[in-house]
Amino acid sequence: MATDTVTVAAADLGASSGRVMVARVGPERLGLTEVHRFTNRPVRLGPTLHWDALALYRGVLDGLTAAARTAGGLDGIGIDSWAVDYGLLDGTGALIGNPVSYRDHRTDGVMEAVHAQVGAEHLYRTTGLQNLPFNTVYQLVAARDTPAFAQARRLLLLPDLLAYWLTGDDGAEITNASTTGLLDATSRTWSESLLAALALDPALLGTLRQPGEQIGRLLPAVAEETGLSTAVPVIAVGSHDTASAVVAVPAASPRFAYVSCGTWSLVGVELRAPVLDEASRAANFTNEIGVDGTVRYLRNVMGLWLLQESVRTWSASGTEIDLDALLRAAAGEPGLASVIDPDDPLFLPPGDMPARIRQACLRTGQPVPESPAALTRCILDSLALAHARTVRQAQQLSGQDVEVVHVVGGGARNALLCQLTADACGLPVLAGPVEATALGNTLVQARALGAVTGELAELRGLIRAHTSLAAYAPGGDARAWRLAESRVHG
Repeated sequence: MATDTVTVAAADLGASSGRVMVARVGPERLGLTEVHRFTNRPVRLGPTLHWDALALYRGVLDGLTAAARTAGGLDGIGIDSWAVDYGLLDGTGALIGNPVSYRDHRTDGVMEAVHAQVGAEHLYRTTGLQNLPFNTVYQLVAARDTPAFAQARRLLLLPDLLAYWLTGDDGAEITNASTTGLLDATSRTWSESLLAALALDPALLGTLRQPGEQIGRLLPAVAEETGLSTAVPVIAVGSHDTASAVVAVPAASPRFAYVSCGTWSLVGVELRAPVLDEASRAANFTNEIGVDGTVRYLRNVMGLWLLQESVRTWSASGTEIDLDALLRAAAGEPGLASVIDPDDPLFLPPGDMPARIRQACLRTGQPVPESPAALTRCILDSLALAHARTVRQAQQLSGQDVEVVHVVGGGARNALLCQLTADACGLPVLAGPVEATALGNTLVQARALGAVTGELAELRGLIRAHTSLAAYAPGGDARAWRLAESRVHG
């Protein structure tokens, strides 16, 4: 058994903020401390919505500096972020403009054009990826004829881009690569036939890496700026944040579903092989690679983005929002009075979310929620309904039994959403850990460094031993949930 304890940093980037966490990990130890948090704000320049990649890098450097000061040194660094977005490098390794956000409108209509060219069925049989209009493959086709794309010699997904700036070594970590729509789900290699069909140069794509592989060591300039040693390795983790979060699902048996709940809800089960049949494609499930060769069989649900944008809209109009008070008020509102489909494309872009939700309720002949509390209850009921529907379909399509639903990530703090999810699923819900992504990131690093051993089951045992979980038993009226679903999906 491993006996050493290591100190590692997890740079965890979300669509609204980033943070750097420091963990002390060993066979009998798992402690996590946030040392730096920074805002991630997209920037609209002309018609295009960009990510400020240099600001993200600055935030990571500041976080590593704080980690060095707090911990006195690090044994490893791992980076995870949301999926699909990328930076382009020219022949000198310089970034060509700021990465474009997946919420930008440049991919409008592109998915349909790609499907007309290569066939939606063929695309799914090859990649196993859920049809989302912002998948990397559609972003690349949208950008293919631009001057910036003509200059590009390398494409790096965001965690790989940041790792490149830290180490000078490029590549493509496979859990995130599997979200691009360019990876063959069966061979787990870049799909040469698909790249050829779409006139995309395979040389753009980096060599695939597995979680646990060392990317490189810190460049001298980075070490000098942060106060760290050039001996510190940057280690590939599950660089898609959901891949890291699923590592930290504290499941005691394989018969579980998970809801990695934040801006998005990633709802699914863990499998050993992809499901690539027509029923899976029609249900719009995705087969993304997880740590240790697993498959994250899931569907994206719009998630707490609906509430986040609503709060932003109310605050911008001068209405002060106390989130805890809002959730207490929402709990007192009548349940299932109005429900929406969170995955309606109407709700994807930033904007006046309350007005869009009221518009959807009006269109479907339901009561229109006027107050913030009523609208919040509509959002949470609708998310719980979408969670339940997705868990049920995941079981049917994969044949994987589910006995418990684990809610991890920021949504684990939302007691009302967790209880509603238990009620809608008719299954017990265990909520926690909130910091699942950072914990999964650090556990993969610690295992690569030899401080812990074992497969996912052993890593999850360490999570259970060091995490307090909140339990929610199912209740309520199952028939009412079925009727509510019929209002949304017929």
